[in-house]
Amino acid sequence: MKPNTLGKIIFLFLILFLIFIFSYQFIERHRELANRPLPTELHPIVAEKKMKLIDLASKQGINIIITDGFRSFEEQDILYAQGRTNDGAIVTNAQGGQSYHNYGLAIDFALQLEDGQVLWDLTYDGNNSGQSDWMEVVEIAKELGFTWGGDWEHFPDYPHLQMDFGLTIRELQRGYRPGD
Repeated sequence: MKPNTLGKIIFLFLILFLIFIFSYQFIERHRELANRPLPTELHPIVAEKKMKLIDLASKQGINIIITDGFRSFEEQDILYAQGRTNDGAIVTNAQGGQSYHNYGLAIDFALQLEDGQVLWDLTYDGNNSGQSDWMEVVEIAKELGFTWGGDWEHFPDYPHLQMDFGLTIRELQRGYRPGD
């Protein structure tokens, strides 16, 4: 066997060995991620920003109520069935596992009047600032790092605020979490 041929065989073997090692590590990482438990509550940063949102809105004379936060897959499926197989209007296009609520990364809000009445009125100006209270809350939320569902083109979700931390739903489904 020529020395040049032996060198090529060794080089090829090393390349194949490295591909095997990296493939094994990749598979093990994905196996580890897939076995991660699902969150059961709001992510700590989302929970903190939620409280700041309530406080900052209150300082502008706007009372808000958080109408939803973390939502299990089962709860999501019940909402998804609304307007489809159950009575009511369609309120979501996301099935269980397809919503940032399912990973503790989203909240929904509404305005709350002093008498306890809850409003989903995007034009109401209860603090007489000349701007709708809803949009004032949205501005505060965006400053805190939330993305607003009202900006979505295909299915605007006006009460929805989320922090995705740069993760897609697909990545969350695969087990990735903020900070990975």
